[in-house]
Amino acid sequence: MSTGLEISSDQARAPRAHRHSADAFWLAALALGLRILVVIWARNRFPPADDGSFYHVVATRIAEGKGYTWLWPDGVVTYAAHYPVGYPALLGAVYAVFGARPVAAMALNAFIGALSVFAAQRIAIRRSSRALALIAGLLVALHPGFVFYTPALMTEGVAAELLLVALWLTLRAAELPSSAFRVALLASALGALTLIRPQLLVLAPFFGFFSLSAMRTRYLERGVRAALVTFIALSCCLPWTIRNCKRMDQCVFVSANGGWNLLIGALPDADGAWKAIEGADVPPECRNVFGEADKDRCFGRAGFRKILAEPRQFLALIPRKLSVTFDYFGAPGHYLHSSNYREFDEARKTALGVAETVWERLVLLAAIWQAALRGQKARASRFVVGLVASLFALSRAGWLGYLGLVVATFLAGRELVQRPVAALTASLVLATALTHALFFGAGRYGFVCAALLCVAAIGERQQSTGEMLGRERRPSTAG
Repeated sequence: MSTGLEISSDQARAPRAHRHSADAFWLAALALGLRILVVIWARNRFPPADDGSFYHVVATRIAEGKGYTWLWPDGVVTYAAHYPVGYPALLGAVYAVFGARPVAAMALNAFIGALSVFAAQRIAIRRSSRALALIAGLLVALHPGFVFYTPALMTEGVAAELLLVALWLTLRAAELPSSAFRVALLASALGALTLIRPQLLVLAPFFGFFSLSAMRTRYLERGVRAALVTFIALSCCLPWTIRNCKRMDQCVFVSANGGWNLLIGALPDADGAWKAIEGADVPPECRNVFGEADKDRCFGRAGFRKILAEPRQFLALIPRKLSVTFDYFGAPGHYLHSSNYREFDEARKTALGVAETVWERLVLLAAIWQAALRGQKARASRFVVGLVASLFALSRAGWLGYLGLVVATFLAGRELVQRPVAALTASLVLATALTHALFFGAGRYGFVCAALLCVAAIGERQQSTGEMLGRERRPSTAG
């Protein structure tokens, strides 16, 4: 009887997620307004730089109907797949409508940023109070990194923001688990994310796992859902893989730069960060290999040989790689400075870096203590880990704070079934750490974790049985 009363009570009051949808719209409007102001300021000052120069050129060719191809100085045109296709294809669609101008790409970034703020509030209102949901939205909307990365024709900010959208779709699917449309929408979003950053595919099973209500504790059912979501996400990438097999010298899943990245991280003089492969660093057997995919595989084989030959050197470099990745993101300031150092000098770069780092470390601290204090299982262990992780989060060795967050979160064990935000955030941080421990580090790679951390920082309450049952039985039509 008590369960029935809980369901009736829950149905009698409008669901919190529906009642406060206006909050999500005004937060998104605030975020869009701030980002558009940055676009207006940046549009004629900051041309494409770093990888953004490549994305802009490829997007322009896509918009002109020439596909993902590259025009070499001697006039030869070749099919390409060195970088992932997702972001330049998205820019190409925008360029086809509005013209191949960087300002159009900046405006697209602004709209994606606003959508992520909407998603942040929609996520948080399901897991906490209205006030905390407002804070989550503001943490993303006002984040100095996301605001000033808007002019960057780069993938990291977009990927971070779209991960929030994927998490929102995950919670939506869990509310109505029988909806094939919601599951397909989630899986398609993860497929698009894979085309933007292929390493994010490893998270697809985790998103699928949590796309069922916490009432459904049968792990077989969750495993089937995880496999289904992953399969659909892979299927979204399949046409591009077929294209690569047909057009490239070797089959390529999404992009042909994994071998390059592995070799960079295994070079004898590697320092944990990016390094150009040139001169004596080019393996002798690869110097006369010119096909894009063939060269990538040649570099990959050489990288594995170097790791096997000097495993201690490789392992000893991992802390440095993680430090480069997590201690200081700094992607917005670096991009703006690279694009136009006169308009964005070292002093401005440093000031933005300090503001961004303070913001991110405070968010990390909050997320650590949410992981350490919520739930019942292993409370003492989580508290100790949280305390140690907090000390590192306040130090130069911030990467240990991020790893401490992962440990504190996963110590909760099965309780994480009812805490999808914490579980998926920790999974993202762990996947990022493992990926760049293998390859090489950079602050912009750690930046991909920043948006989910903003939502994890406000915590999530454990839902009652009646509330979860009520949600499953009630049709859901709003965000």
